[in-house]
Amino acid sequence: MKIVTVIGARPQFIKAATVSRILLKTSQIKEIIIHTGQHYDNNMSKIFFDELCLPKPNYNLEVGSASHGKQTGLMLERIEKVLIKEKPDWILIYGDTNSTLAGALAAAKLHISIAHIEAGLRSFNRKMPEEINRIVADHIAQLLFAPTQNAFQLLCKEGLQKVAEFSGDVMFDSVLYYKNLLTNIQPPELLNSLDKYYLSTIHRPENTDNINRLYSIFSAFGELSYPVVLPLHPRTKSRLNLQKISTNIHIIEPTSYLQMLYLLQNCIKVLTDSGGLQKEAYFMEKICITLRDQTEWIETLENGWNYVTSANKKEILSAINREPNGPRSNAFGDGHAAEKIVQKLIEFSEI
Repeated sequence: MKIVTVIGARPQFIKAATVSRILLKTSQIKEIIIHTGQHYDNNMSKIFFDELCLPKPNYNLEVGSASHGKQTGLMLERIEKVLIKEKPDWILIYGDTNSTLAGALAAAKLHISIAHIEAGLRSFNRKMPEEINRIVADHIAQLLFAPTQNAFQLLCKEGLQKVAEFSGDVMFDSVLYYKNLLTNIQPPELLNSLDKYYLSTIHRPENTDNINRLYSIFSAFGELSYPVVLPLHPRTKSRLNLQKISTNIHIIEPTSYLQMLYLLQNCIKVLTDSGGLQKEAYFMEKICITLRDQTEWIETLENGWNYVTSANKKEILSAINREPNGPRSNAFGDGHAAEKIVQKLIEFSEI
């Protein structure tokens, strides 16, 4: 059986590394990796392949940055050419990026079976491009791997129960595997001068494209009791006047995955608009403040492990002082999602 994996953005590299590690052990499956080039600089791309031992892509489409329509169109055209050449049995897509959508559409037009990992997430906000991407991908795929029972139930409500499976979350697998390697990580030099700190990331267009929201968030950061370490996404950096940023905010370059886990392991709390970091904070037993109007990961809200504050300064400053009132759940599976996904692909192909 031949599988083509389509990835293009930082979170997808992490998820794909976990599944590819299992695929490499499975003699009856050959994996071909397409990197769309959605994230393309060293800090956002190459370092993840090197660090996570993700196999080098067989194809790098080098699409780069563009508007949603242009970027997705270029991906669609170039992925289609690879699929025609390789003639895979399955295409494997991850998450909710433009790479996800382009891979799904290209495969559907060529009648190639689609497996969507991290299916069933819904924010119920159709203004988010990610929401459109994942809904379309889910409704044209032949296998849907839901990371939580809630995601599985949402797929069932949409009439997709015959192709949906609860697998657990491959990012949970990833954290369990890679956190054991953190003793060998060289931490950012900045941490030598910081005893305690909060960790933050900001990259969602709803924040980066709205200067009022962005500066409300940064204003709140300036009043926190401890410094904020912020690996700054290029989109965010381009929109800020760095001269006006509070000295309480320590901006660093985007980090590798293992460095990010190190920062997460040693921080006090997390403030982010990233879906992935919300979960990683939960897995690493860190309270998260979500700087969005909603979250797809409602499981993290239970017992006060995650608080949704939007970009509201008052809400951020209030939430930062809260503590959990109960344990975390096991909603994200048992840490063996990748094995279950690969086994189901084998079983489904033998029918």
